[in-house]
Amino acid sequence: MPRRKPVVALTMGDPAGVGPELCLKATAKLAPRIRAGELELVTIGTREAIDRARETLIAAGQRRHAARVELIEPTPAQAPVEYGVTSAEAGRQAFFAIERAIAMAMKGEIDAIATAPISKEAINAAGYRYAGHTEILADLTGSKGSVLMLVHDKLRVSHVSAHVPLARASALVTPERLTYVIDLTADALRRLGFKKPRLGVAAVNPHAGEGGMFGREDIDIVAPVIEKFRKQGLDITGPVPGDTVFVKALGGQFDGVVAMFHDQGHVAVKLLGFKIDRRTGKWVGLSGVNITLGLPIVRTSVDHGTAFDIAGKGIANPQSMIEAIDLGVRLAAARKRGGRKRGDA
Repeated sequence: MPRRKPVVALTMGDPAGVGPELCLKATAKLAPRIRAGELELVTIGTREAIDRARETLIAAGQRRHAARVELIEPTPAQAPVEYGVTSAEAGRQAFFAIERAIAMAMKGEIDAIATAPISKEAINAAGYRYAGHTEILADLTGSKGSVLMLVHDKLRVSHVSAHVPLARASALVTPERLTYVIDLTADALRRLGFKKPRLGVAAVNPHAGEGGMFGREDIDIVAPVIEKFRKQGLDITGPVPGDTVFVKALGGQFDGVVAMFHDQGHVAVKLLGFKIDRRTGKWVGLSGVNITLGLPIVRTSVDHGTAFDIAGKGIANPQSMIEAIDLGVRLAAARKRGGRKRGDA
């Protein structure tokens, strides 16, 4: 029996941003693989947003990127959405696309979801009280928790906390949460091909607390959890000061890093992923993928925001979306080989 080709759903994200354009460009770039029967893509969003993005590309001389997509429309547009402007209508459309994709993945109709960026402000303006994609996915899949992981080149970084105020971040570093994050991170690394993953754990405090002078979280919480995993046979090191742990990972000492809070991990990955036009000082591309661990489905995402400043100009770079699709296919295949129906990506 021939193997079924992987099916990935692209959610359009916020229609006021670059998401619809990314869906079209990614589909166009991957057209040879689609025609060869290696991959199937379906876009979930409003017809109005996708058609407008196609017209934008054609007007910008990007007709070759204005691919026709297989479109699923979970909700029709109810009001106009303006490029670059936050609105409740844009948030409503984005949420319905995510909701439909999750339902399809839970039923096994698709193998993975690759999401375009949303506006957290727009989602909340539409009445959906979530801090972001990760929290929506965890809630709608009935997951007990989730972990945000960023992947770029040699960096694979998961986060103990993500979309919370920095003032609360250290309080969220508990033995239970850290154990959960390390478990999921190690398993994700195995699914990415590392049979015996080497894991570095970032410290909470500068210099890992400097013997307690700068806080005791690393001594009282982080170190004991690491020791527990080490005794279980995991190759794990830490707590490693946050200003050196990523350098060690880039040097090949770790296959993955556990960061303690959002910016600790994000700054390291995005500093490498952004491509800057040195003439203008503006970013022109971003490499990297966001993965949500701890879900019963496979979800990846672009590693950037809505880019309201360039929405509607036809110049968005689809590289991160293409990488998200490819990584989603890899994770879905690894899950099938492992025979797991629920659990993390």
